[in-house]
Amino acid sequence: MGERKTKVVAVPVAGSHHINTYLVIGRRPILVDAGIPGSARRIHEGITRHGVDPADLALIVLTHAHLDHFGAAAELRRLTGAPVAGHAADAAQYRSGRVRKPYLPTGPMGRLMARARALHVRAEPLEPDILLDGPASLGEFGVDGRIMPTPGHTAGSVSVLTDAGDLVAGDLIAGSFMGLLPRRPANPPFHDDPAGNLASLRAMLALRPRTLHVGHGGPLDPGRAAGWAAREQRRLDRLARRGRLTRRPAELDA
Repeated sequence: MGERKTKVVAVPVAGSHHINTYLVIGRRPILVDAGIPGSARRIHEGITRHGVDPADLALIVLTHAHLDHFGAAAELRRLTGAPVAGHAADAAQYRSGRVRKPYLPTGPMGRLMARARALHVRAEPLEPDILLDGPASLGEFGVDGRIMPTPGHTAGSVSVLTDAGDLVAGDLIAGSFMGLLPRRPANPPFHDDPAGNLASLRAMLALRPRTLHVGHGGPLDPGRAAGWAAREQRRLDRLARRGRLTRRPAELDA
């Protein structure tokens, strides 16, 4: 642990918790996720409202290549000068500005949202300055913590775990109904590999984080998340026995 306690602060992009980015503030601040296309100015202003000079950002970490998480990354890099880190398994999507398709819904909300035009636009492409391929320390960027690969939601999904026990989890898990029920754990609308994502979530919970900060919804209690994960495991096991558990084929991960 460093001399300064690491703090995690939500910087909402839509609604109070509907789409979140996060400031992780240690000896220096970093930003986790970059919102939807066109949201860079709002995020920039939100960073400032929390008393952080956006020019002081040491790093922008992208948790995965969906439009509501990397949509404004290229513009934020220009505005702040901060380098961008993203996992190599999602690099093709960052470089093209396009998500993997088709979206693979986790339930009725996902099936409805998959038709939304906003999910099929192109973000400004970017080449990540740092391509991740495994766990990475954030010490050189002023934060006592690590970037942890958590594949499943997409092949290149990552989370940020601070030494203080805060897990910034992207879409590893969500608040129910895209955060409208903010403290009730649920799946986000889409997963490329539901079983793989759940395995990643349970691996992170085994590290005993104190709080989960998610892309959609308010903070989640790890105990409630663990109870939900156990129920979700049973549900996925039933689907697997019926031959109805699907995932994106590996050849479509490129």
